[in-house]
Amino acid sequence: MRMKLGPQLWLRSSPTIGGDTMPQLEGDKDRRITIGELSRRSGVAASALHFYERNGLIDSERTDGNQRRYRRDALRRVAFIRVSQRVGIPLKDIRSALDSLPDGRTPTKKDWARLSQRWRDELDARIRQLEHLRGDLDGCIGCGCLSLTSCGLQNPGDVLGLEGSGPIRWTGSPAAE
Repeated sequence: MRMKLGPQLWLRSSPTIGGDTMPQLEGDKDRRITIGELSRRSGVAASALHFYERNGLIDSERTDGNQRRYRRDALRRVAFIRVSQRVGIPLKDIRSALDSLPDGRTPTKKDWARLSQRWRDELDARIRQLEHLRGDLDGCIGCGCLSLTSCGLQNPGDVLGLEGSGPIRWTGSPAAE
């Protein structure tokens, strides 16, 4: 005997009732998700999601009860943001990349390839800086003095001080005043 179910009414704003997940219906891709569900599924704290939203990286809609609801594609956008951050891309550059997508859509594999190519030179420069830092740290640790003003190897006679303030050796220019 086959049971026929009638329409189900979900009165709570949460996607669960009594611990059971709301049934995912065929063609239900446009269903909005709560911030709790987005946090749980993305592994990102709700406070970070609020931060992303305040900074224009993701957006939500508000229910009549003023609760946030996110499109399901926010999961992919959050993943894109996290991967970009992990490789050292600043949030302003991530936002610019997301803003460059047509209609604010979620990045595809092709988009990621294009965007990552834009960032490749910057990442290569960071890698060179880190390799330089690693080499210099080995030298300083071997010497033991760790003094940039008196080190005869790294900064003889404090010549870098004549070029300005800040980490000139690392940035190639004096710190902005």
